[in-house]
Amino acid sequence: MITVLIADDDELVRAGLRLIIGSDQDLAVVGEAADGQEAINLARALRPDVVLMDVKMPGLDGLEATRSIVGGATESGPRVLILTTFELDEYVFGALRAGASGFLLKRSSPEVLIEGIKVVATGAGLLSPTVTRRLIEEFAHQPGPPNPPHASVNALTQREREVLSLVGAGLSNRELAARLFISEATVKTHIRRIMMKLGLRDRVQAVVLAYEAGLVQAQGRRW
Repeated sequence: MITVLIADDDELVRAGLRLIIGSDQDLAVVGEAADGQEAINLARALRPDVVLMDVKMPGLDGLEATRSIVGGATESGPRVLILTTFELDEYVFGALRAGASGFLLKRSSPEVLIEGIKVVATGAGLLSPTVTRRLIEEFAHQPGPPNPPHASVNALTQREREVLSLVGAGLSNRELAARLFISEATVKTHIRRIMMKLGLRDRVQAVVLAYEAGLVQAQGRRW
């Protein structure tokens, strides 16, 4: 059973999410929060598998709540799935960098939401279909060069750096296998080793780090 905490300041939204989640026998809502601080408190007390986090809430917003929940969590601790009306604004981008494991729009279908919760609970990470492209645009418009590459990136082999750059570009495991002429099992092995070497929780963090380390081309050029 995957346990879920809902954090949203709109009571009607919480009620709708509770009904959707309750319709799946593998999911269970264990708590609801109306603001960021309450989300933090309940996440620590209830230790849910996934926190559905709204971005803009009164008091402490979803960005700071995400940073606090993820920052204080163990590897098996709560994973945050961002739910918002906006495709990608500064708050959502910040939440991904703060450690959120996934991002979906509130207009997503119930089926997509349920599947998203399950994907994030496994640690795989999830991005809305439009988000990878928007992340590229976000990094492309950052003033100046990116931050110096994460020191541990230097510990990656050439093949692992290549895999990481393609993960950052949004390729699936199947697409990676086809591009590199290797099996999907080999791709998974490379990604698992990359996650371990870089201390990453999931694929979303790998995408963000790939851009910050300058391993991905944006707008036709490499940083």
